[in-house]
Amino acid sequence: MPAPGPAAAQPPPWRRMPGHDNREAPVASSADNLLDEGPTAFLEAPGFIPPPARESGGTSAASETGGWARATRTRPPRQAALQLRRLDPWSVLKLALVLAVVLFFIWLVAVGVLYGVLDGMGVWDRLNGTYADLVSGEAQTGSTLISAGRVFGLAAVIGAINSLLFAVAVTVGAFVYNVSADLVGGIEVTLSERD
Repeated sequence: MPAPGPAAAQPPPWRRMPGHDNREAPVASSADNLLDEGPTAFLEAPGFIPPPARESGGTSAASETGGWARATRTRPPRQAALQLRRLDPWSVLKLALVLAVVLFFIWLVAVGVLYGVLDGMGVWDRLNGTYADLVSGEAQTGSTLISAGRVFGLAAVIGAINSLLFAVAVTVGAFVYNVSADLVGGIEVTLSERD
């Protein structure tokens, strides 16, 4: 068995440790030698660019914060001018249906609050009393003109119709926008980075 030469006594470069006697490091296995054959890329951290010194005190922001201040932007914010050329009708319909359901519940809450306020003021009792006086000559059915069930039932029907019309109108608006954007171009939007 031949004696190992000086190359075998030295560990591969990635096994060498600064400040130690590298010849005493264990000999790399055959699997470790595979790493020596490939290219090596060294990555370095970007250099720190200190901001300019202040004229009044002569100290920079980096020295005030311990030298770890963020580098200031030297270029203006980027801007992009874009055109909104097409609205997908299916996605517009889905969004319109979600908004219609939310608006339907907001409508019912608003009707409930208004009904409660007017009921607390006694408006419904006066209207029901006036209605009973007007129809006193006829047979009494025992039901009042304005009740919570009637108000919320009518409000639910009106809210459902309005929600359906809202979703259909927004979807048709998406179709109209697509046709008009093909003819004259879409809405121009300018996007910019934050300062």
